[in-house]
Amino acid sequence: MDYPTTLVEAVSQKVHGHNLEGFLSGQGPKHAPLMLIGEAPGATEIKTSIPFSGRSGKKLDSWLAEAGLERKEIYITSAVRSRPFTIKKQLNKRTGIIETKYPNRTPTKNEVVAFAPLLDYEIKTIQPKILVPMGNVGLQRLLGHSYRISAYHGKLLHLPILTYAKEKNQLVASSDLYTLFPIYHPAAVFYNQKLEAIIQHDWLLLAKIIKKNRQNN
Repeated sequence: MDYPTTLVEAVSQKVHGHNLEGFLSGQGPKHAPLMLIGEAPGATEIKTSIPFSGRSGKKLDSWLAEAGLERKEIYITSAVRSRPFTIKKQLNKRTGIIETKYPNRTPTKNEVVAFAPLLDYEIKTIQPKILVPMGNVGLQRLLGHSYRISAYHGKLLHLPILTYAKEKNQLVASSDLYTLFPIYHPAAVFYNQKLEAIIQHDWLLLAKIIKKNRQNN
């Protein structure tokens, strides 16, 4: 995705001084039927410049394959386009040296709002049939903090979404309705393997919905 330069510059100014690394554009075809919206790129994604190219990406690819879907027909992006990190001092027990680590962290609410104009631009440009927020950050970017992925995963929703209002510097509900299908973030299975079957089921259900939409069009 080629974003307007002024848009990227405005976002960069807002997050100046934040612990954020790199910038990863959303990727996929224009007018893709699905737009997957994750949380933020990780270290692997920043290095490869490919969304979901780390461990989470391998899980995502396996579920896409089982559902009969391919990356080349899907647009993939995230709520925040840079890698949020924290700074930690840690003792290396082998060497006795204190090392500095820069692990991933969850983006802040202010960071999600700062990057919001980019996602708004992507949705307007791609015009996907279905928005697929993966995990709480992606879901809450679109619908607000009262929505939890545990309650709304695997459900087809038709609702207004939150878009950036420059004059208020906050997210407000759109006048248009959008179709959403929330799904757990692929990384969720690394913390709770019991979610594997649930996520797999949701992807298969989404594939059926897409197939039905294609037959009706």
